[in-house]
Amino acid sequence: MKCIVISMLHASASLVIAAPDYEKDIKPLLKERCVSCHGSVKQKGDLRLDAGALIENGVHAELISRVTSHDEDERMPPEGARLTEKQVEALRQWFAVGAPFPSDEVIPKKPSEHWSFQPVTLPQMPESVHEHPIDAFVFGKHAVPPQAAPMALLRRVYLDLTGLPPTIAEQDESHRSNRSYKTYSAVIDRLLDSPHYGERWARHWLDVVRYADSNGYERDAEKPFVWRYRDYVIEALNKDKPFDHFVIEQLAGDELNQKSGIRNQESIIATGFLRLGHWDDEPADPVTDRYDQLDDIVSTTGQAFLGLTIGCARCHDHKFEPLATRDYYSLVAVFNPLERPRKGRTELTVPVNGTEIYTWKESSAKAPDTHVLIRGSPSRLGDLVQPAVPAILAKTHPSFSNRRLGLAQWIASTDNPLTARVIVNRVWQQHFGQGLVTTANDFGLMGAAPSHPELLDWLAHWFMHDANWSLKKLHRLILTSRAWQSIKSPDALMRYRRLEVEAIRDSMLAVSGQLNPKRFGPAMKPGIPKAALEANTDKEKIWQASDEREASRRSIYAFIKRGLVVPMLETLDLADTVSSCPQRQVTTVAPQALSLFNGDFVNQQAKHFAARLKREAGDDAAKQITLAWRLALCREPSASELKKMSAFLWEESLEQACRVILNLNEFVYPE
Repeated sequence: MKCIVISMLHASASLVIAAPDYEKDIKPLLKERCVSCHGSVKQKGDLRLDAGALIENGVHAELISRVTSHDEDERMPPEGARLTEKQVEALRQWFAVGAPFPSDEVIPKKPSEHWSFQPVTLPQMPESVHEHPIDAFVFGKHAVPPQAAPMALLRRVYLDLTGLPPTIAEQDESHRSNRSYKTYSAVIDRLLDSPHYGERWARHWLDVVRYADSNGYERDAEKPFVWRYRDYVIEALNKDKPFDHFVIEQLAGDELNQKSGIRNQESIIATGFLRLGHWDDEPADPVTDRYDQLDDIVSTTGQAFLGLTIGCARCHDHKFEPLATRDYYSLVAVFNPLERPRKGRTELTVPVNGTEIYTWKESSAKAPDTHVLIRGSPSRLGDLVQPAVPAILAKTHPSFSNRRLGLAQWIASTDNPLTARVIVNRVWQQHFGQGLVTTANDFGLMGAAPSHPELLDWLAHWFMHDANWSLKKLHRLILTSRAWQSIKSPDALMRYRRLEVEAIRDSMLAVSGQLNPKRFGPAMKPGIPKAALEANTDKEKIWQASDEREASRRSIYAFIKRGLVVPMLETLDLADTVSSCPQRQVTTVAPQALSLFNGDFVNQQAKHFAARLKREAGDDAAKQITLAWRLALCREPSASELKKMSAFLWEESLEQACRVILNLNEFVYPE
């Protein structure tokens, strides 16, 4: 009898030991196999399994029945492999001991409670010794870091706003000034008024909207007159077009004209945004290709303006965001009336007041029906849907009497919780190297939380209500903060980062004296090494390079061919042209060093740079070196640098010295 009791005690102890651990065994299982259908985003059968407190005793038996069922209509999970015997037994044992869970377990919030879906309100200013609002939020009661050296700050602001280094005259003017806050503000205002500002910042927007001059795919044909859209963006930024109007024009400039009764050519050019995506001029399946084109528009619109990955709901409800397939196809319905002007495989333009414009057209006043496509298949039509915005973002839907205009005005409304936050974050990202939200195209549940949420909301509210959607006012606010002006350090908001390839190339042209100031118009084609053309079947005609003068224009005017990117641009991390690019990659690979040191373009600019030094500094080596340092680095060389470079010139040519200077880390980094 005693032995039996001892055996029973051992058995009981074994059961206690074998009881599964919620954190290690149960929660990971539920997260992997159940939460996509029964979590905070989606609750099939009104059942949530993403927190222990939400799993009531009354559902335990039903859950075991479902996970062990052999009926395909009843089993859980409904797709994929069944739970293993070990996993089922773990659930049984957990239920048997009362389904315990930690008392401090955090219950995930409902999607409607997500921070970016809340209205933009004006946060209270924090207690701070700093007058500048950005510094008040960033530093609070703490001291601000030291300001960067005057010349370093001057070079930083020039490269940031214009993508070009300051000239000698501009450096001298800064030396003569008293370097006060008022003087520095005047520099910012002058740069914002410069046409170079639009050329610099338009490139950032072109990354977001997947701009290229060709269609991609096998033939990769040129998009006729698409450069007018690029010029529109440059001009819109230079004129400080309010961002809300900038949004509306790109989505519905033509419908805006219809409503006003004025046929504004600029507004129609803006709608080229909708047609920038890659396009197959001879698809194997035209019907599927049609929905691919609509997907390109919907996905880019969602990411560029709203910071939402709505494209992931094309084939099924979004797995991680509160975006249903119905939401996706309701947006498809907004754009479904659009037709691509074409004649066979050749794209056509739309003439407006004698000007050829690259845009879509709507041939009929009656919009075609739009259905949910089951699993994204055009052959499996689901429910009929009407234009609407994502349900999570609107209690009431806007009027869609003009489909795209209704959507555009809703996106550009001060009531939209996302638009201002997204664009403010993009501008912050370009100035600091990293956004307050590090996932610039994803403000959804899977995106990063803001590092300074109150600051982001304050900026978004200020941008809409005080700055009246003015990007230039936003630049000015950021650039006058000590957060931006401070010295760089590993702990600072200001990140060490390499210049984009366009700013590197343009700076080389500027210091060599070869920069062609010609603005706007058809794209130029920089030279491409013959080796890069060898793989093309039509290598004699595929790339007709421009002459040197034309090719010396700013890089934003370079022809971006999807199937043949200029090697220097591609090697130094040009943006992806297939989909929206929220932030460029910054890689460090051997071909970059080879391109910058041995490439034809850099050697050509080194030759021009040397000729300029001889013209402007004469034959005195010390004067040549000093001038080169000031032109390229915005400072004079140290005694050690002057000595080393003078020794270098005893053995090598001035041209080789210039090649070295153009390859200095300091040249390709703002400081």
